[in-house]
Amino acid sequence: MTRIVAVSPALSGRKEQRQAPDSSASLNVETDLVVTRVLPAPPALVWRAWTEPERVTAWWGPEGCSVSDCEIEVRVGGVFRLKLSAPDGTVYPCAGVFREVEAPKRLVLEGTAATTAVGGSACGAGLPPGAVVTVLFQAAGDQTRLTLHTRFPSAAARRAAEASGYKEGWPQSFDRLAGELAT
Repeated sequence: MTRIVAVSPALSGRKEQRQAPDSSASLNVETDLVVTRVLPAPPALVWRAWTEPERVTAWWGPEGCSVSDCEIEVRVGGVFRLKLSAPDGTVYPCAGVFREVEAPKRLVLEGTAATTAVGGSACGAGLPPGAVVTVLFQAAGDQTRLTLHTRFPSAAARRAAEASGYKEGWPQSFDRLAGELAT
């Protein structure tokens, strides 16, 4: 089961900061979204599923989507790029830069402005422009607790990404990832 931690400021009626799950950063309910999932594989294998292009293309994106032109340079300053094709044929670019790499425990990526180019989306095909996405890989027995913490540059950017399917897309992607890891 995928868990999403996000409290709408409209529902809470106030700005709120909480401790982000499994992170030393505080959680800002206006700009942050956290998705967690326990996956049926050890952290080293889940890490490979996130860092090897041939594996990423098998699961990235919501159900019915496909990935092409995947390029991943797993190093600080390295690129993460792919093209996500929706079932209707629309192609959405995804582009980012690795800010931190701690194998096999933690990846931090920052979405780049390239994702707002023609055909781009506020959700950045999984890596929103200007957002910092932290991915944590934690052992849970012989499984992995995967935590994806997205910090958007503003509340408006978070709302735009959610309107583009970001909040619904990651649980679907994690379903696909779990399926790939189980094979």
